[in-house]
Amino acid sequence: MAIAPNTDFFTGYTLTATQLNAFPRGVVARGVATSSDTTITAEEVQIICSPFTAVANRYYKITYYEPCLFFNSGSTSTITGRIRLTNLAGAVQQTSSTFVFSTAEDMSCVAVTTLTAGTTNFVATLNSPGGTATASRGATQYAFLLVEDIGPA
Repeated sequence: MAIAPNTDFFTGYTLTATQLNAFPRGVVARGVATSSDTTITAEEVQIICSPFTAVANRYYKITYYEPCLFFNSGSTSTITGRIRLTNLAGAVQQTSSTFVFSTAEDMSCVAVTTLTAGTTNFVATLNSPGGTATASRGATQYAFLLVEDIGPA
C-alpha cells in the first residue's frame, strides 16, 4: 500500500476531518513484564499485550524490547524473539535473533503492518534452541510490547 501523508497547513486554511484522520493516533496498546523468566528453551509467550480495536487501512508499529538476555550455562548461542498476532500459534509479524555471548545482551524486535478492523492483540515470545536462557527483568529493567498507530496506509 502507498503511504498517505498529511498535507502542509497554512494560516487561514480550514482543517478537515480527512486531514485530522491522517495524523498518527499514538499508543493503542501496551504490555510489560517485570518478572524474570529463567527457563526459556522452546518458544513461549513472554508478554501479552492489552487488546485494542484495530482500524483497517492504518499502519501500526509494534515494538518488543527485552533488556537483558543470557544463557544459564554461560554458553553462547542465538535467542529468538517474535511478535505474534493473538497467541503462540498466531501469525508471526516479525522475528529478531540476538547472538548472546557470555555476557548479557538486549534485544529489540520491531514490526510495521496494517491490520483488519476489529479487536486485536499481540504477544511477544522468546525461543532458545541452543540451551536454557534467562530473560532478566525488574521494576527498573522491564521488557515491553508497545503498539502504536502511526498513520493511514
